[in-house]
Amino acid sequence: GEHQGLAFYTIGQRKGLGVVSPEPLYVLKKDLAENVLVIGPGSELGQRELFSDRVNWVSGRPPAQSVRAQVKIRYKAVEAAAEVVPLPGDQARVAFETPLRDITPGQRVVFYDGEECLGGGTIR
Repeated sequence: GEHQGLAFYTIGQRKGLGVVSPEPLYVLKKDLAENVLVIGPGSELGQRELFSDRVNWVSGRPPAQSVRAQVKIRYKAVEAAAEVVPLPGDQARVAFETPLRDITPGQRVVFYDGEECLGGGTIR
């Protein structure tokens, strides 16, 4: 099928897809390189990990090893327990204990240890 342009859709969006289906469908993925919008059932929305670019660590340098942290994937999101693994080139891999819905490329991800902000980056 056709879509109105990837910029008009967000991961997890349900309304305005223009598709008739017996079950609710959601935006699962946006492939910018191929201009493809992937939709499917809500059960396929959860992701256990994300990768982040342009990571800034409050301490000024990445930790020497992975850290357990509470992670937020957007401003008003509930914190989720995860392991944050620093990667070369100001990147990080974030592995969640339970799958999260609505992980959206381009949004910010922020890592916390209690009330202390450890750092954050941009979801890719």
